[in-house]
Amino acid sequence: MPFTALNSRMVQATIAPGQRLFSQRGAMLAYRGEVTFTPNIQGGQGGLGSMIGRRIAGEATPLMTVEVPQGPDGRGGAPTATVMFGHGGHHVHVVDLTSDTLYVEADRLLAFDGSLAQGTMFMGAQGGVMGMVRGQVTGQGLFTTTLQGHGSAAVMAHGGVIELPITPQRPVHVDPQAYVAHRGDVRNRLSTAIGWRELIGRGSGEAFQLELSGQGTVFVQASEEKL
Repeated sequence: MPFTALNSRMVQATIAPGQRLFSQRGAMLAYRGEVTFTPNIQGGQGGLGSMIGRRIAGEATPLMTVEVPQGPDGRGGAPTATVMFGHGGHHVHVVDLTSDTLYVEADRLLAFDGSLAQGTMFMGAQGGVMGMVRGQVTGQGLFTTTLQGHGSAAVMAHGGVIELPITPQRPVHVDPQAYVAHRGDVRNRLSTAIGWRELIGRGSGEAFQLELSGQGTVFVQASEEKL
């Protein structure tokens, strides 16, 4: 069920009977049709073990299960419904996944397909020790949320999002505070540009840069402000 952008800060999902999606609690703005909203204690696909791991990692943003009920025979029920989502006036960007993995902070997830498996990844697994340092520098912690499979996700950002391709020949350098998410087979490394100008307070202030290499895409927001 791909999300449709209504404007830069709102998206709409069309849900058929028997389908479901997950959204941040409080993100529903309006809907048409017969829709149920249920608090989700497991935090999406992945089961109880995945939910416990996300809570320990601090990646357990409260979610709602959003679905249209099926009929008693499992073949029908309520008509197709549409639900509109937005949160805090943040800009929203839709990411379509086809068997690949999206790495994104849980608090940036507005809504995502119920078909996507959600998990938690230790930052050190993508970038070693420097991956952990990156989590501390950006304020994102030592863990990040993963979404994997076929489906769509709507992520939030400040000032809109651009997609930058990453190739083995052309890595991308990003201000850690402007980083939103990435997808694909990507390694990240935190590099430093501290020199004598920075030490005496005359540099540009861009002391740290996030270098992403491999094959994939990085999503960058037009701001250095966290949600």
